[in-house]
Amino acid sequence: MKDAVIIGGGLAGLAAAWRLRHWDTVVLESGDRVGGRIRSERRGDYWLNWGGHVFAGAGSSTDALLNEVGVMAVQIPGSLQGLSMNGKFIKQGHIATYPFRIPMSLAARVDTMRAGLKVVSGVAKYTGVVRKRTGESGAMRQQRIYDFENNTSFQDFVGNLSEDAAALFKTTVTRSAGDMDQISAGAGIGYFSLVLSFGQGLSRGIVGGPSTLTESIAAALGGDRIELGAAVHEVVHKKDSVVVRYRQDGVDREVEARTVVLATTADVSHNVGVDLPEDLRGALSQIKYGPHVSTAFLTNETTAKPWDDIYAIAAPKRSFAIALNQASIVRGTESVRKPGGSFMTFSPASLGKALLEKPEEEVIKTHLTDLDQVLGHGFADSVVEAKVDRWKNASPYCFPGRAKIQSTLMRGADRVFLAGDYLGTLYTESSITTGFSAAQEAASVLATHRQAPPQSLSIVA
Repeated sequence: MKDAVIIGGGLAGLAAAWRLRHWDTVVLESGDRVGGRIRSERRGDYWLNWGGHVFAGAGSSTDALLNEVGVMAVQIPGSLQGLSMNGKFIKQGHIATYPFRIPMSLAARVDTMRAGLKVVSGVAKYTGVVRKRTGESGAMRQQRIYDFENNTSFQDFVGNLSEDAAALFKTTVTRSAGDMDQISAGAGIGYFSLVLSFGQGLSRGIVGGPSTLTESIAAALGGDRIELGAAVHEVVHKKDSVVVRYRQDGVDREVEARTVVLATTADVSHNVGVDLPEDLRGALSQIKYGPHVSTAFLTNETTAKPWDDIYAIAAPKRSFAIALNQASIVRGTESVRKPGGSFMTFSPASLGKALLEKPEEEVIKTHLTDLDQVLGHGFADSVVEAKVDRWKNASPYCFPGRAKIQSTLMRGADRVFLAGDYLGTLYTESSITTGFSAAQEAASVLATHRQAPPQSLSIVA
């Protein structure tokens, strides 16, 4: 019997497995690699990236995991506030001035200012909401964040906007994987706070690419502790253990453990956790996900480019919401500009849905055409490799009413503990935090079991 089975080899599952590495554990991953929505590939000095790309800083669970595993992350040196819209490229200056510098009609400018004032006011309130308070648990803080402006959509919060004004807000909000009419007002405000790095922002990049972290954990755990191609279809409680049934290489298998960490997307957790409490399964079934489609480009330019000091470029009215300069970390450490580079284009929510079923060649062409128009300077001619990745259920987004199910989700179940970014509001940081929490709960059960005295035997005279 195993001490723990971790179902799901994404960031949450690997974080849990790392904290449980001194116990007898196994990770069951249905795919052919670990990492889930963390996916990057090295290309010499650079890397192609398709998934999570920025991470939390000092004092975070992410920081703890990076330090424990021995993986380096640095503050992203490039600007996070590039913007390309209506033929104008802005790379510096205060973001509040952007609506005055982008070509648009007077009506659109007025709409942008009106909605912008609402968002700025909301961000000020949100900053107080997310601030950590003495003596409170992480669960209490997370519930308070979900409760903030959770009864209406972000679309209702900003009101009806003209096309250009709506495009400016949409390109930020949809990075959550939900559109403006799908996510709550509080979540939209929170995303603006996150992007602008108020509170606990995500502004660090992993040297070598994000998969450096997940692959380092997998390597440290060892091959015998991770089973790929293991599709779990049922998790069932017994009196003092849990049975996990899965299919691998065309063969039905099962493993019994004292504890289980269920670190899959909410829909999978709902489907496989057949005897979880009904209210918990009901809460899992309500979680909503949006799609991502990303294209990674490797380039071979030999001279400095205008975007070398920019990391993120918002691109309203394009096929992607944002373009991300994955070479930014390299640029920040070099004394002489090295040849080459790497970019990632990211299409979430309705932008991703429009591309989800398109052939790879068409997605590449669509993204490259727009990216070449945004960057100019012969960018398309410098591309030597391009690859697409896509997720139908990519990121969970906070919908109006989402706060009501948080307490149920956090309750968990006997011997089965949940982990995943759907349990929090900080994406990669939430994955790691919940992975750590699930591992701690499992370890508590295991330690209690190990300390339990043997049952006495009755002696009949």
